[in-house]
Amino acid sequence: MPAQTINDVIVILEDIIIQSKTDNNPLGYFAALYRKVTIKVKEGIENDFFDDGPRMEKLDVIFANRYLEAYFAYQEDKEITMSWTKAFTLSKMYWPIVLQHLLVGINAHINLDLGIAAAQISNRSTIEDLKGDFDKINDILSSLVNEVENDLAEIWPTLKKILKLTRKADDFLVDFSMKLARDGAWDFAVKMANTIDENIPELIKERDYKAAKKGNIIDAPGLAVKIILMIVRLGERGTVKDKINTLNLKIVTF
Repeated sequence: MPAQTINDVIVILEDIIIQSKTDNNPLGYFAALYRKVTIKVKEGIENDFFDDGPRMEKLDVIFANRYLEAYFAYQEDKEITMSWTKAFTLSKMYWPIVLQHLLVGINAHINLDLGIAAAQISNRSTIEDLKGDFDKINDILSSLVNEVENDLAEIWPTLKKILKLTRKADDFLVDFSMKLARDGAWDFAVKMANTIDENIPELIKERDYKAAKKGNIIDAPGLAVKIILMIVRLGERGTVKDKINTLNLKIVTF
């Protein structure tokens, strides 16, 4: 059953995290990070951080269900979007580091799902009313990169230094700045809100293809970056369960 409230989202994410730790499944990395973001959105709604709290909860639930439905469909070998397929397939590989697992999930969720969710609670005449709260939820999402780096520094303290050894490695992270993802998601939301219903599936298909292609930067970086990331992977400390616990400790601030 899809989540109906933001509390439902948090509970389902906690179940995914528990199962991932039991199975030592890297899919728990993104779920752990996403749970923290969802809790922060809930706090924002309760503290009147957003212009329209009820609308923001509706957006959050629709947005989260895009990920949750893809996650459970993948468990049952059902067809899902190209961008989520890329993200989930990474979990079966040894070499991707925690950062890659998180970025590939962020890529699918922001570059595809966020625009769809925003358009689903709006229409041509109301989409612009959402812009303020859309930016606020993205302020929270934008904090993911810094939060991830801080968490990963606990998993392996020398990560930041190694990633900054070469300009190419630095560009690897810059290419996935949340500001760029946010702006693209908003443009896509506006385009969807102004598209007639029969053309929506094709629009989503095109966007999904672009998001999946962008995901290639994560799972198939250039040789120099790949070598550095392999070194990082060999130096990561702890089991998958340990890393999930590290990502699950702190709450994102904004």
